[in-house]
Amino acid sequence: MTALAPCPLCKSTFTYEMNGLLACPECGHEWNLEENGSEDQEFVVKDSNGNILRNGDAVVVIKNLPVKGSPHGIKAGTKVKNIRLVDSDHNIDCKIDGFGAMALKSEFVKKA
Repeated sequence: MTALAPCPLCKSTFTYEMNGLLACPECGHEWNLEENGSEDQEFVVKDSNGNILRNGDAVVVIKNLPVKGSPHGIKAGTKVKNIRLVDSDHNIDCKIDGFGAMALKSEFVKKA
């Protein structure tokens, strides 16, 4: 059995072949076998529920998050508007009222 190429969008290794196309069950992307993901795709950031996030989206924090140097953290339910996605460990840059510029992990937010 030969290993199939990972999904060029979400990098999932659970791809499968269907009707001459490769398909990804996680993000639903389909592409030709000849392409094989050679084109440069932007990275995909998913929230805690698996929804794909985009620049400018609004998200809601799902867990109380401690903030270094602050006596109180970010409370669950805090809405964050106009996010910006970055390719790093904390993959969301945003501004939160009362805290200023912050970097969040996508696993602690859900799309609003």
